[in-house]
Amino acid sequence: MKKLLVALMLVAFAATIAIAADTVILKAKNGDVTFNHKVHGEKNACTVCHADAKGGKLELDKDKAHALCKDCHAKGAGPTKCGDCHKK
Repeated sequence: MKKLLVALMLVAFAATIAIAADTVILKAKNGDVTFNHKVHGEKNACTVCHADAKGGKLELDKDKAHALCKDCHAKGAGPTKCGDCHKK
């Protein structure tokens, strides 16, 4: 029983690390935006947000980010209210 509990705890710990590794936080004046990079990367090409296909520097400013995010989210892919994405 003790070994099972330890095994479950290790699996939970590993899963938490894997999920956290995919989390990106973008700083914003009206609250930071936290999202899962892996999920968004599977739906979009890297160059939608980054300078090249290898990732790297973001090529998004506030207006570009809002246009990109709102366009997809308005189609039912995610939250649509400011406070749903921007958290203080």
